[in-house]
Amino acid sequence: MKRQLIAIVGLGKIAVDQHVPAILGNPAFELAAIVSQRRATVADLPSFDSLEALFAAMPEVEVVAFCTPPAGRFEATRTALRAGRQVLIEKPPAATLGEITELAAIAERAGRVLFATWHSRFNPAVAEARRRLAGQRISRLRVDWREDVRRWHPGQAWIWQPGGFGVFDPGINALSIVTEIMPEPLFVAAAQLDVPANRQTPIGAEISFATADPAPGTDLSAVFDWRKQGEQSWTIEVATAAGETLTLTEGGARLAVNGTPVIEAGSHEYPMIYERFATLLAEGRSEVDIRPLQLVADAFLVGERRATAPFDD
Repeated sequence: MKRQLIAIVGLGKIAVDQHVPAILGNPAFELAAIVSQRRATVADLPSFDSLEALFAAMPEVEVVAFCTPPAGRFEATRTALRAGRQVLIEKPPAATLGEITELAAIAERAGRVLFATWHSRFNPAVAEARRRLAGQRISRLRVDWREDVRRWHPGQAWIWQPGGFGVFDPGINALSIVTEIMPEPLFVAAAQLDVPANRQTPIGAEISFATADPAPGTDLSAVFDWRKQGEQSWTIEVATAAGETLTLTEGGARLAVNGTPVIEAGSHEYPMIYERFATLLAEGRSEVDIRPLQLVADAFLVGERRATAPFDD
């Protein structure tokens, strides 16, 4: 099978740590170029400061993976789609619901594939949890997503600006899992957002969820916090009305049922993302799920903002 030439746009930490090795390890793709305003590169690949420069110099590159921050990504993604390229975008897929909806429409009109990735879904434990919860009545959902922003996002000023998501940048990973495994749709009933006095986006958040047809006494909630020092926590616990409790830990890499480990596989999220992308390209089919982004947007819409102490990293 002929390898598809792919370029990465935005060579930050996530691209270097995850996208580059995943592409290099997938026989369906050949990493051909980098687009970086800094003209950064890896493996001595040609680097361009714009998509236009890439397409002019290497028209044979037909696939583009966007690893840039969501704010400002719309214009570049639109350019790639209208230039006839197939596109993969890192999460969050866009800064707003309007942007990702329009990008999906542009891809459809252009007959191009658009893959909005949610990497945390690509763990075997998540698929197994979804299978076990199918058709079940849910009595309790607890999301506990706490990490140290200084450890995972050092010096990344964009996350604190409008469009940067704040604590929802990692928190949306939990929401991508929840929307994948829950047997009925969730919506935001209430939220509290902790916003530092010198920042525009929250450092912490609490959300209460609801469903259209809840069981009596249903309790659905999530806590996100970027101030966690020491051991980090990425846990989702779901209890069913039938008395079974599923616990996903390590960001969805491990699953226990009633305290007994069921899946303890290591994380292979990004290799699985590119396997999925290769399948979508072969089928000529886009995959764009806006539900996690919609929950974040609704939290901002209805959330009570609580001012907290200034935060500097």
